[in-house]
Amino acid sequence: MYLPAAFISVVLIWSTTPLAIKWSALGAGFSFAVLSRMTIGVVLCALLLLLFRVRFPLHRRALHSYLASGSSMFGTMVLAYWASQYVSSGMISVLFGMSPLITSLGAMVWLKEEAVTRHKLAGILLGLSGLLMVFWGALHLGEGTALGLAALVLAVLIQALGLVWIKKVGDNSPPLATTLGSLSVGLPLFFLAWWLSGESWPASVEARALTAIVYLGVVGSVLGFMLYYYMIKHMDTGRIALINLITPVMALLLGHGLNNEAVLPQVWFGTVFILLGLCVHRWGERYVPLLSTSRTE
Repeated sequence: MYLPAAFISVVLIWSTTPLAIKWSALGAGFSFAVLSRMTIGVVLCALLLLLFRVRFPLHRRALHSYLASGSSMFGTMVLAYWASQYVSSGMISVLFGMSPLITSLGAMVWLKEEAVTRHKLAGILLGLSGLLMVFWGALHLGEGTALGLAALVLAVLIQALGLVWIKKVGDNSPPLATTLGSLSVGLPLFFLAWWLSGESWPASVEARALTAIVYLGVVGSVLGFMLYYYMIKHMDTGRIALINLITPVMALLLGHGLNNEAVLPQVWFGTVFILLGLCVHRWGERYVPLLSTSRTE
């Protein structure tokens, strides 16, 4: 599999996932929607594993990897699905655009992959400024929006640190096996979350919600996670995180065009600052002389 094809595919999947999450959660209840999605993912992964005779490692490092990815996936997904009741799909993607900056901090401390430099700190500060703008805009969007954004920030923290944890484990299991292992760890937790939420089993699910659940189960969970874990094994964490440069804008446009979601100026400005922060964080030392670590004082 070529890395550019995997990269483009993940960009497209992640751009459409927030809107699909919102449609599925509003049509069937957030905990039922995510439980159904993960159940579809586990069944499909198991069938593909048997069909293609892919090995399913059970050694210590593989189990550690399944635990790391499954637990972080659970925390991220439950919070994101819950928050989708209060925030727009585009805003979900914008908040997840902060993931590279948090991932980089985690990699500096945990993996020792990167040094703390001026351009990276400047990028993080720009990203935080954009985040504050998004929160400011959220205060004008109705009750519950700020709480939803707070849940999303926690989800982003869990996802970013989970990525660093997976990278630190360094397991080399097949991506399909890693996906199945992760979903298998997460599925009982998703069932517990549904049971504790008090949601009843829906008597019927509207067509749009059902389509979104199936799409997320097949494409979002299985294909998306397989490609994601494939890239984790063959790309450094910084390059993987650059996917978030593209997806927020695409998700905002999709949410506005297909779901009539309002996008306030503060959200657009915040998005620009977050994306600018990502660019400075990644390329600031090369293109902004003032941020170069080689500059003499």
